Amino acid sequence: MGMTEELVNWTHEQKCRKAVTSLEKNGFTSRFCATPQEAAEYIIAGAADAVSVGFGGSMSVVALGVEQVLREQGKEILNHAFPGLSREERVAVMRRQLTCDLFLSGSNAVTLNGELVNIDATGNRVASMIFGPRKVIVVVGHNKLVEGTVQDAIDRVKNRATPPNAKRLNFNTPCSVSGSCSNCNSPDRLCRATTIIDRKPRMTDFHVLVVNAELGF
Repeated sequence: MGMTEELVNWTHEQKCRKAVTSLEKNGFTSRFCATPQEAAEYIIAGAADAVSVGFGGSMSVVALGVEQVLREQGKEILNHAFPGLSREERVAVMRRQLTCDLFLSGSNAVTLNGELVNIDATGNRVASMIFGPRKVIVVVGHNKLVEGTVQDAIDRVKNRATPPNAKRLNFNTPCSVSGSCSNCNSPDRLCRATTIIDRKPRMTDFHVLVVNAELGF
């Protein structure tokens, strides 16, 4: 690693650690992870007592490669994005995620004040993050950290996270063509449910892993 890369990495680490401190102040169990592998190991250890594990459609979690490991351990995997599922089967999996033992997700944005900002099309992901599962682990790459307000975080989601996600999902939205938000009224609009989790939900064992790596959109 060259000097420039080391210094950039150091800068990202300081932001990650600031976010962890703020998240802890807001009641979350939070941990700085220097690498994605460290985050994956935390999740696998945290799933030790889980029978069912729900996946919230997060590309950050996909990048960690934990699903196959947990499947091989005999966990019941609740992933509504699994290929070949009918619409009815996908919805059934989403409903079961609401009461799973461990729910894994990313966050569209996290402010350095420790606020998690997310925007969903259906709401199953944000619902499972807030209440229902026995434990929630959220994975956040340094690219999701926002220096600013909740509104800045919402702007990040709409202009940096949603357009590539809409394109990935083949949704017919203006942002999937232009790459930026136009506050559309498309039937395929993804931005339908916005949540701001500014303190740990009272009855949820909520963990946030802040990873010094670029993960997801």
